[in-house]
Amino acid sequence: MIRTLIVDDEPLARRGLELRLDAHADIEIVGQAGNGREAGFAIAALKPDLMFLDIQMPEMDGFALLRSLPTETLPLTVFVTAYDQYALDAFAACAVDYLLKPVEGQRLAQALDSVRERLQSRAAGGDRDKLLRLLARMSGKTDLTLADALAQDAGESSTPQRLAIRDGNRTVRLDPESIRWIDAAGDYLCIHTAAENFVIRATMRDMEQRLDPRRFQRIHRSTIVNLACVRELRSHLNGEYFVTLESGQTLKLSRSYKDKVHLLH
Repeated sequence: MIRTLIVDDEPLARRGLELRLDAHADIEIVGQAGNGREAGFAIAALKPDLMFLDIQMPEMDGFALLRSLPTETLPLTVFVTAYDQYALDAFAACAVDYLLKPVEGQRLAQALDSVRERLQSRAAGGDRDKLLRLLARMSGKTDLTLADALAQDAGESSTPQRLAIRDGNRTVRLDPESIRWIDAAGDYLCIHTAAENFVIRATMRDMEQRLDPRRFQRIHRSTIVNLACVRELRSHLNGEYFVTLESGQTLKLSRSYKDKVHLLH
């Protein structure tokens, strides 16, 4: 069961979301809160896996709540709001999804699918000591990445061109080597680097075409991974795999991308 907390200052909105969530058998609503301060106490006491969070609330809004919580206590978060102008900030805060009120059943189902995938990945991360270790270094040089080796084998320069991306009201020239992974949520992509995350409006297909396939591979319909950042791989009984990055992040390699497994060894 996915222990779920609903946070919204409007009782009718909480009730409406509760009724929609009742249709999903694996969702257990363990509590509700009417503002950010109440939600903070509820998270500490109930330790939910998932939180549906309104953004505009009195006293403490949704973003302020997230900033106030210790990282280790943060539940997976789906923002639910009547205002679409907060979408970029929501994904910059690593939200699983961003739903507009009134919440549509199909969009809610999509968000819950993403939540289940994230939770499954977290569970896999607990067994990292049992995962298969990948050969991420080649030619005996500890500072040589797999992507660099592949580029040299192809007789091409290992120095990639910088990637120009539009992040909010700024344009950033990003070194592709700094990208760890990219995931999609709705019409947006979140580019994860060691320094910061960038949220852009684009499709996975667009990003695939802009990145070097020797360095970056799509392992899921909503995930692209930097091969040089992969540390471990674990197979699952249902034919899927879990990929663990050097940073500790665990991602799912779905069955439809099973042909990419050999690239991760």
